[in-house]
Amino acid sequence: MTNEARTLIPTDVRPWGQYFSVDQGPGYQVKRIEVLPGKRLSYQTHKFRAEHWFIVQGEALVTLDGNDLRLEGGGMVDIPIGAAHRMANPGNDLLIFIEVQRGEYLGEDDIVRLSDDFGRVPSIG
Repeated sequence: MTNEARTLIPTDVRPWGQYFSVDQGPGYQVKRIEVLPGKRLSYQTHKFRAEHWFIVQGEALVTLDGNDLRLEGGGMVDIPIGAAHRMANPGNDLLIFIEVQRGEYLGEDDIVRLSDDFGRVPSIG
């Protein structure tokens, strides 16, 4: 085993920042997620997966089922299957957190957006 630093290539760039898929296997996936200052992810739910978020750097404002929780480096929160949740960066510096997903299905199409700053919520009617 070496101590060489590994350069990650973004898995996807989003309007709020970017994420990197770090590891995955049957029933789990690990991502490094970077949120730009003043940006936030959509308020969303998942039908098939739970998530665990660990804050690495920066300030985080987590909304979980309508309740706000402020976290800094070393803070963590569990997101149960079906819970409405959002991560926001209220600070002036980059927010980095690790997301561990666990569940029977981990596809990006298991995102049900309830609200979104970037117009990605389907209209009804």
